[in-house]
This record gives sequence, structure tokens and C-alpha cells, in this order.
Amino acid sequence: MDLSSLMNVFLSTQSQQGISSATGSSSTDVTSILANALPSLLAGANKQSQQTSTATSFAKALASHAQDDTSNLASFYNNVDLNDGAKIIQHLFGNQTNSITKSVASQAGVTQKQATSVLSAAAPLLMSLLGQQTTAQTKTATTQKAKTAQTTDLMSSLLSNVDVGSLIGTMLGSGTSSSKKSTSKKSGVDLSDGLDIGDVVGIVGKLIK
Repeated sequence: MDLSSLMNVFLSTQSQQGISSATGSSSTDVTSILANALPSLLAGANKQSQQTSTATSFAKALASHAQDDTSNLASFYNNVDLNDGAKIIQHLFGNQTNSITKSVASQAGVTQKQATSVLSAAAPLLMSLLGQQTTAQTKTATTQKAKTAQTTDLMSSLLSNVDVGSLIGTMLGSGTSSSKKSTSKKSGVDLSDGLDIGDVVGIVGKLIK
């Protein structure tokens, strides 16, 4: 699986504009929120796929979302289900949902309600992209148990030995920096001239172990 390709779509200008249209948030705010939340989103997805209690249901959810058409992101976000997105966020963050969304909001310089809305719009796309990649690579599995096991392995390999913070910094720093605002100094992130990845890398290192 290619995390870089997935993130290129997830953080693309088309995605940012689609989320902006669906939620009423500015593209700048959307970018700030996604940059601060993505490590937690990926860590949550990885945790869901690794835990025995959630691995099967998560694999099924990915397979379901894999059927979504993401070839036209404007159309995708015109039909995005924010209620479904909110449920996805609840599953990915678990009992930390309130604290994570509150932290993301603080770091991005927006309200918690705004951050939650943006993440609820973005979550279905993340699940669709992950689902498309896992489904393509588990299509030969003949049982749900085999599909779940392969999905678990694929999700683990997706996040193993990957510097997510560096990828975010590279993607946001090349081609989108002119429209970004600085987030709070507490986060160590300044999107006005690209992403300062120092803190993000540290967060990712703790979350994906």
C-alpha cells in the first residue's frame, strides 16, 4: 500500500475545496484541521484494524466504503454523509474523541464544533481510500477471517516505518502554502510557509507504536 498516494488525494486541493463546500469552513481552516488531525486519524484506523474486538467490523467497513466513487471529489463531497462521518470519527478516536477534537481545534485555531464538522466530512473519504487499497489486495481471500487477517497486515504495513509528519510537511509545503494560515504556537505548526513537522512527528511516533 502507498501512504503517499493516499495522502495526496486526502490532502489535495480538490479535497480541501470539497470539505469547505460541505461544511462552510474556509479552505485554510480545512487544511489546518486536517494537518493536525491526520496522525490521529491514521493511528485510530490502525488501532481499529489491530484489535481483535474491532478488526472484523473494521475490515467490513473498509470493504463497504471501497465501493464509493472517489474519482470526482466535488461530487463525492456533494453527497457526503456527515452523520456517518461523525460515527467514523467516534470509532477511530474512541473515548478520546472529545479530547482529540478539542486539541485539533486549539492547534488549528478554530472551534471544536468546526473541527468536528470538517473531520466528519473528511472521514468517509479516508475510509474509502483505505478501503479501495485493502479491497484490491484482499480480493483473493475466500473467507471473512482471511480478509480480516490480510486487512490487519496491510494496515500495519501501511504505517510501519513511515514518517507521516514528513509526508504531510512535503505535501502541504509544495504547492499549497500560499493559502495557509498559522495555527497556534502550541502546536509548532505554521502553514503559512509549509508545515513545521517537529511536533507532528513526535505525536505520530507515539500513536502508531
